[in-house]
Amino acid sequence: MFETLILMLDATMRVSTPLILAALAGLYSERAGIVDIGLEGKILGSAFAAAAGAAVFGSAWIGLCLGILASVSLAMIHGFACITHRGDHIVSGVAINTIVAGLTVTLSMYWFGMGGQTPALSGDARFLDITFPFADALQDVPVIGAIYSNLLSGHNILVYLAFAMVPLTYWVVYKTRFGLRLRAVGENPHAVDTAGISVAFIRYRALIVCGILCGLAGAYLSTAHNAGFLKDMSAGKGYMALAALIFGKWRPVPVLLACLLFGFLDAVAVRMQGVEIPGIGQVPVQAIEVLPYVLTVLLLAGFIGKAVGPKAIGRPYVKERA
Repeated sequence: MFETLILMLDATMRVSTPLILAALAGLYSERAGIVDIGLEGKILGSAFAAAAGAAVFGSAWIGLCLGILASVSLAMIHGFACITHRGDHIVSGVAINTIVAGLTVTLSMYWFGMGGQTPALSGDARFLDITFPFADALQDVPVIGAIYSNLLSGHNILVYLAFAMVPLTYWVVYKTRFGLRLRAVGENPHAVDTAGISVAFIRYRALIVCGILCGLAGAYLSTAHNAGFLKDMSAGKGYMALAALIFGKWRPVPVLLACLLFGFLDAVAVRMQGVEIPGIGQVPVQAIEVLPYVLTVLLLAGFIGKAVGPKAIGRPYVKERA
């Protein structure tokens, strides 16, 4: 029983990693007043760019850089539409998701001719698991050995980076001048402008951070969690990250807990495939796959109460003239 729990928690950490990175990306964006439903598109675009770069150059790090570059570029397009031209945030985000979904498949077929996939990655083209010191020696030690060797050790660097980003985000948002201005721009941009601070500049910086984190999430999917890019491999993780962001009420630690909860539900769904349930029999795979999304909706609808976002979120800012 304990070993099964450790395996479930280990799978939860792996599945939750892109959700954590994407949800924190959305936190920066929405704290600045920018609705970013385009998280899904940025994850998918960066996943393709990272896998393509890793396949061509044989380096996961080059792939990661290209993935971040692609994601930040999409974030800047979103910013150009929503900040500079004061366009509708939802429309811009949906447009990014739609364009990227088609563009990634088209480019992968044109460049690699593999039906919307990239070549399989191996060796230095992937982020490999890291084994902690003495992990093998402590593996047989009761309780502690299983936790240290099987749960804490054996993940790739992007998993550890995702969890490290949570306290870093808390410090940035609540303890730095940039974080203070970020929150102020999302609540009362007119007050920020009155203080002589550029609202657009702060929001663009927030979107750059958002793009970097989405780039990490996408690169993780294609160069660490999987060995290449697959069509629509983001599989709604951007939307689940938005749900986790709302579930956590735009605060880093609750957002982390929400991502872990959603990741655990996903791990349970995978674990239940092929399992015979007394009185029901074997549950269809399709029903198992939809379980995390259904539970996500139920949790959002019934357990978080009223989630109030930043006051200026989604509202175009028009500079007042003297």
